[in-house]
Amino acid sequence: MLLETGLSATASLSATALAIAAFPFGLIIGSFLNVVILRFPQQLKNSWRRESEDFLGLTGDSAPESAGHEEELSLSAPASRCPNCGVPIKPWHNIPVISYVFLRGKCKACSVPISIQYPLVELFSALATAFIVFQFGVSLMAAYCLIFTWVLIALTGIDFREQLLPDQITLPLMWLGLFANLSGTFVPLNEAVIGALAGYLSLWSVFWLFKLVTGKEGMGYGDFKLLAALGAWMGWQMLPLIIILSTFVGALVGVVGMLMSTRDRQVPMAFGPFLAMAGWIALIWGDKILDWYFSVFGL
Repeated sequence: MLLETGLSATASLSATALAIAAFPFGLIIGSFLNVVILRFPQQLKNSWRRESEDFLGLTGDSAPESAGHEEELSLSAPASRCPNCGVPIKPWHNIPVISYVFLRGKCKACSVPISIQYPLVELFSALATAFIVFQFGVSLMAAYCLIFTWVLIALTGIDFREQLLPDQITLPLMWLGLFANLSGTFVPLNEAVIGALAGYLSLWSVFWLFKLVTGKEGMGYGDFKLLAALGAWMGWQMLPLIIILSTFVGALVGVVGMLMSTRDRQVPMAFGPFLAMAGWIALIWGDKILDWYFSVFGL
């Protein structure tokens, strides 16, 4: 009995040490995710503009004036700089969370407030990374869950800012989920394939039904693909829980926002962040939630 207690304490200590070590790594990943959230949509817009100009034959003198001054943008270049004054950010002013606190949330050069998005994304990434390492240790399961988590954080930030869920992110997430389930990492492969199909078609059907009844588009195509990706990771059985959780949280946030007059009723609300949150909860605690539900109702 004492031996078992000692082994349990050692295992707990080891898991805690791993989580503590993973926390700063998560901060660094969060800093990179901020770059993805801010730059990747702009990269897409630049690419779409160039493709449209090529298609319309708008080259040379006929191209829009701004096109010739378009800055080459990537996830690695140019170096980080203040979006207001353009002054490059020094490395010691770019330490995740710590620099934000040290600078009191303002640019060192122009004193313009820095978006709270930066430390929030870094903290969420660090906390989620530490939690997953604590739960799953150093394992293939943990690696898959970490990638899943980081991608959902990036998608949440992009959709919240731009109301956009890029295919370049959602589709690889879906394929990775199917690949992970080739060996049944989360669910059997047949359930993952059905989950991807059911996830896409369920929201696709709601979209067209809503459009036929109201003549308006109630959501974007990216939402279909994100739910398909979540179905590929967790199987079709988890889709009702994801839809219920995301709808409930989305409705609650929308109602609270309108009551507090913090959002315009005419401005559409991105649904992707709520799908992402529900998907993450379902991946970590979905089985326990379903078991609790079935036990409560005696099913």
